[in-house]
Amino acid sequence: MKPFADQKVLVTGAGAGIGHGLCRKFAEAGAIVALNDVNPQLAADAARRLNDELEAERVYAYPFDVADVAALRAGVGDFAGRFGGLHVAVANAGITNYGDFLSYTPDDFDRLTAVNLKGSYFTAQAAAHAMIAGKGPGRIVLLSSVTGLQAHRNLSAYGITKAGIRMMAKTLALELGPHGITVNAVGAGATITERTLLDDPDYERNWNGVAPNRRTATVDDIAAAVLFLASPEARHVTGETLMVDGGWTIYSPLPANHPQVPLE
Repeated sequence: MKPFADQKVLVTGAGAGIGHGLCRKFAEAGAIVALNDVNPQLAADAARRLNDELEAERVYAYPFDVADVAALRAGVGDFAGRFGGLHVAVANAGITNYGDFLSYTPDDFDRLTAVNLKGSYFTAQAAAHAMIAGKGPGRIVLLSSVTGLQAHRNLSAYGITKAGIRMMAKTLALELGPHGITVNAVGAGATITERTLLDDPDYERNWNGVAPNRRTATVDDIAAAVLFLASPEARHVTGETLMVDGGWTIYSPLPANHPQVPLE
């Protein structure tokens, strides 16, 4: 028996990276998955590749910008109506734009908060309405980061959004608990993805040396935590942020050879 058999799952920001890996894991576990990305072609290609791997139609592309609340609500409503409800929503969509505090621009700040905070908040809201309408329990998982717990140079605005998501999990859990909906967050640590390898080709080697368990997270490590929080086994866990960082936030050193981004 697959643990998410016939459950309806939405994952935002899933054209690549952690979100794409989450779609794969949920679909392998039996779910029908809405794969969202702001890039329509990327969303369509990602869904097609996963269906080819699975040899089944379980993943469906839903291209929209989570910062566009009207488009977000329409996409969630369409998926829930088309497939008969929504059981799990993962607000994974987020952007990172580096910049030192003294020169950071209002335009960069507005776009960052529109996607990371506004997008996560209204993804959760749209998902909650669909879950309540379906009269069943629901699971909402938000993606936070170690940068929401420890300060990082050139990531002040990004860290603020990820800290906000930790509080979002608490406040939404309080309001949605009476509806049978849990809300939790995953605080991802250094994770090997296409983007992190683009920032630093030696990313894995550099970060292996500073986590207490001497390894860098893979997408599967983050996915395992998300699937747990979305599962029936986590029915009594809500309002929490599960740090998945190999223990890095215990003492939080930076790799000696990790490049400063943006480069001087």
